[in-house]
Amino acid sequence: MNAVVVSVIVMLVLSVLRVHVVLALFLGALTGGLLAGLGFETTMVAFQDGLAGGAKIALSYALLGAFAMAVAHSGLPQLLANWLIAKLDNDGLSHTQKITRWTTFGLLTGILAMAIMSQNLIPVHIAFIPLLIPPLLIVMTRLRLDRRAVASVLTFGLVTTYMFLPIGFGSIFLNDILYGNIEAAGLDVSGVPVMQAMGIPALGMVLGLLIAVFVTYRRPRDYDPFSVVDEDAPAQIKPRRIIVALGAIVVSFVAQTWLTLADSAADPLLVGALIGLCLFIITGTVKWQDADAVFTGGMRMMALIGFIMISAQGFAAVMVATEEIAPLVEGTADLFAGNRGVAAIAMLLVGLLVTMGIGSSFSTLPIIAAIYVPLCASLGFSPVATVAIIGTAGALGDAGSPASDSTLGPTAGLNADGQHDHMRDTVIPTFLHFNLPLLAAGWIAAMVL
Repeated sequence: MNAVVVSVIVMLVLSVLRVHVVLALFLGALTGGLLAGLGFETTMVAFQDGLAGGAKIALSYALLGAFAMAVAHSGLPQLLANWLIAKLDNDGLSHTQKITRWTTFGLLTGILAMAIMSQNLIPVHIAFIPLLIPPLLIVMTRLRLDRRAVASVLTFGLVTTYMFLPIGFGSIFLNDILYGNIEAAGLDVSGVPVMQAMGIPALGMVLGLLIAVFVTYRRPRDYDPFSVVDEDAPAQIKPRRIIVALGAIVVSFVAQTWLTLADSAADPLLVGALIGLCLFIITGTVKWQDADAVFTGGMRMMALIGFIMISAQGFAAVMVATEEIAPLVEGTADLFAGNRGVAAIAMLLVGLLVTMGIGSSFSTLPIIAAIYVPLCASLGFSPVATVAIIGTAGALGDAGSPASDSTLGPTAGLNADGQHDHMRDTVIPTFLHFNLPLLAAGWIAAMVL
């Protein structure tokens, strides 16, 4: 068996069996490296070299956690939660069911809007999740809202937006990475409208979201209302703290947006979090004697994401070192040569497998594009169908990968009170509701475009 296939399967099986994701990533990488003949030492060196690639990401997420805790310390998220709870209690028992239904709809719509804007309008990626979600958990508990539906909404906004709209992170994914690598492989796609090519796959994601929210996770789900989210929440919400918190959020987001649009070498998340933290300290909103506890608590909240992202980089480095990704793609295509329909589904499945292991569609595209372009040309796919196949193959697996920040981010927010399991409540639901419809929609796009 191909070493890449085996390593990904080992990682996924161990994760589902509730082995910690970091350990599952390491054992999967070790299995793949040994099976490919790298040997123990070479595999370990490749894994260790890859760890360095995740260090900056881990630090950025840790500082985001500290920034989020500082915002929570100001009382701003609690103010929003209190307002929503008051709305629920406002009209008495006769209208409770109607109010609950509309509040649930409004809450999910607002979270979806934030997730979409985080990729395009205000490109801060998952930075908003630890700020917004933990204070709202008590509201979700009151509404008896299934958090798996919220995880699906968050992941939909994080993934679908960049794979369809060429703005913000979408511009990087579609224009720079997708089109850039396809044209580097020798296919001119300058006349192919990207939204036309990715429109059908995006509709597949929409279908998955509708099924998750209105069918699968529509029923109420009970959570412990006494679980503590933030023991350090302020007893009194002071207007000055609220104003400072709003100002810090705006300044941080403006800095991140400017650095992202300017294509700066500086990490936008890292710089934005640092600026926000400095504002909280300078204004005295977070006092010097409280700063250590507030920031340490926030970093602890995001530490798991950081460790998983670092381990995922090591896993990806071992997969590349095996040099078995290209044989996997070419062997799969040769197996179904002459049958465009079967070849298309095979290429999409390989993309799903690779992205599930690496955990990032942005990292998968450069690996598969150079191989997929000549394969699509030899099978007679049009340029627009080629873009759809490669774009979908890259995006497949971002939702539903244990090591993807599109699943780690939602878990970090929804598990702030310890009642949301990463694998069972985020990874498996998003895999089923997004990867399967996206796989079908990508195949349809390949056949009709």
